[in-house]
Amino acid sequence: MKPRHEVADILRLHMPDIPALTANSWQARALQAIAICRTEALGGHVDECSNPDCRHIQISYNSCRNRHCPKCQGNKREEWISKRESDLLDVPYYHIVFTLPAALNKVCLYDPALIYGLLFQTAWSVIKSFAANPKFLGAKTGMVAILHTWGQNLSLHPHLHCIVPGGGVSGSNKWIPAKGKGKYLFPVKAMSKVFRARFTESLRKKTKLPSGLYKALFEKQWVVYCKRPFFCPSHVVEYLGRYTHKTAIGNHRIQNIENNEVLFKAKDYRHGGKVHQIKLSHQEFIRRFSLHILPKGFVRMRHYGILSNALKKKIIPEQQQSLGKPDLPKRKVYVHRQCPQCCKGLMQTLYTFEGRAPPLQLVLKKLKQKSYLLQLF
Repeated sequence: MKPRHEVADILRLHMPDIPALTANSWQARALQAIAICRTEALGGHVDECSNPDCRHIQISYNSCRNRHCPKCQGNKREEWISKRESDLLDVPYYHIVFTLPAALNKVCLYDPALIYGLLFQTAWSVIKSFAANPKFLGAKTGMVAILHTWGQNLSLHPHLHCIVPGGGVSGSNKWIPAKGKGKYLFPVKAMSKVFRARFTESLRKKTKLPSGLYKALFEKQWVVYCKRPFFCPSHVVEYLGRYTHKTAIGNHRIQNIENNEVLFKAKDYRHGGKVHQIKLSHQEFIRRFSLHILPKGFVRMRHYGILSNALKKKIIPEQQQSLGKPDLPKRKVYVHRQCPQCCKGLMQTLYTFEGRAPPLQLVLKKLKQKSYLLQLF
């Protein structure tokens, strides 16, 4: 069901104010693209169902395809899930979350590419070294990491969702399973201390910051959170699918837009995930949303170790032969451009029109030979 309110609705109300509410032109461009997504401003196309018993016709406006747009992630998510299923091993998988302390938020605003890059680098360094330690595993492992920068209230909250297989590959290419079947793949308290030390050391080498900041970073414990292993490998892809192409806030969370205020739902994880409502002014909502627009070209999902593109093409098939492929449930196959009316035919483009053109008149002129199209209007 289509949401009543969208992020784009709020942005369109304040298009002239967007440059003043963002930190740079890249953020402003992203917000402006989201505002005109699937509107006449981007142009569109007229499609007809290929099924001769249906011949449904519809006008579709083009998408902005911006990775921060809540309306443009569905197709990409389904495609990603389908590709990742072939990479699964029949082993337990662990969900580990690395979170940066709030003391670094100002630095994130100043140089997000540096801080987020160090977060990826340090998280993999911790996982890799703990896996290589014979005390814990003694093998080469892998990791899929996805960056999220937001909390439920849209404040800055950088953290990394990592999926790590419960084991690794030895020097002789044999699979070494994780020791024990407990909640943690590696001891989280030890990982937290190593994560803090290595990140801070890397930060010192990359940039000069006030000495008081480094002191503040060591005053509080850093958080590395680990969930219990997934029930079965098939849950890994579905779970990751909810994170890979997620945006700062989905349109379904927006409850109301009126009187220059936005009302949206949020979960309070400090109180067991209880759902409550948050009210912000339009300007504050846009400002917070813009905080989560990543720098140009920054990769927010990365693969490491035996799950990297360079190694998995060889290692994964070998391990699947010895460990077996996981028994995955049948998923509904996503069909791109499937007819929404009959769900059998594919939508074929009859005519395209440019942005800001009067599409209906042009469509009628170009396709006047189709009597059923005339009836549509």
